[in-house]
Amino acid sequence: MAVPKRKTGRAVTHSRRSANSKLKPAPRSVCPQCGAVKLPHYVCGNCGYYKGREVIVTK
Repeated sequence: MAVPKRKTGRAVTHSRRSANSKLKPAPRSVCPQCGAVKLPHYVCGNCGYYKGREVIVTK
């Protein structure tokens, strides 16, 4: 069985583990009703529409 000759340093271990934990920006889409930027699959906070119908009554 293969055994390492030297202990792997903390910096090497952390840099290897952190390579996959990058933060990605949240996806954005445009509301077809009012044109505001919103999260996909969410009710538009500006106009209250979701999938072409009014879900929340707004001002």
